Amino acid sequence: MPIPSPVPYEVSRALLTLGERIQVARLRRNLTQAELAAACGISRRTLYGIENGQAGIAVGHVYAALWALGLLGSVAGVADPDADGHGKILEAGRRAKRARRPRVPLDSNDF
Repeated sequence: MPIPSPVPYEVSRALLTLGERIQVARLRRNLTQAELAAACGISRRTLYGIENGQAGIAVGHVYAALWALGLLGSVAGVADPDADGHGKILEAGRRAKRARRPRVPLDSNDF
């Protein structure tokens, strides 16, 4: 019986796709895993995990690899609040219908 994955299938696929893209970028730059790992301050084994879509790799290591490849700017839109249509709808539903003045307590001795 296979061991279930610790992350949803869609996440596993996204990690694998990202890892493959990082690997392609590394190969296009004619870098070995050891060279790229040294450039971004991680071990070669960690870079191997990134390229193979392992779920336990720290996000900081992935960003370090993207930085070393000159691709850090390509993740600028990740989790952008302005692109979150569902979140905007939920926020709009919680907004007050009208603005009210703050109540002044009756025992206020403000002259």
